[in-house]
Amino acid sequence: MNDLAWFVCHTRPRCEKKFAALMKAEGFEHYLALVLSVRKYRLQTKRFSKPLFPGYVFACIPLEKKARIYQQELIARAIPVVDEARFLRQLTDVKAIVASGYELSVLPLLTRGRRVKVVGGPLHGLEGLIDDPSNPRGIVLVVDVLQQGLLVKMPVEHLQVLP
Repeated sequence: MNDLAWFVCHTRPRCEKKFAALMKAEGFEHYLALVLSVRKYRLQTKRFSKPLFPGYVFACIPLEKKARIYQQELIARAIPVVDEARFLRQLTDVKAIVASGYELSVLPLLTRGRRVKVVGGPLHGLEGLIDDPSNPRGIVLVVDVLQQGLLVKMPVEHLQVLP
């Protein structure tokens, strides 16, 4: 019997579809969440599918064949899934949401006290903390010397979660 394990495969830039094709060719169960994107140019409109989670493909791989996923150098690393039951429930939910046809956007998971960096707007580069994750409309800039913080309201799309 093959010991199977789920992995979150972090692909190299713009290699998600190629890696999914490799998984299909190898016969490994996998999932690449794709959503429709529409771009309007001067004289035409282009429709194409793009990854919902850029840089990631989920794959169930026999442990003795794990080395095969690296054969074309399409992935940077394979992260093992720790809680497989929970992961599979969430994967089922993602599949249902993608199939629903609703408009989607991916946002960082924000929790109180989480460090973030501003990646857009006039405060680009500034780092701070999430104040209220139930209404994440800004960050708190900590001024340690004064033991104070400044709440700066900004769009959540301008925030990147730091490790």
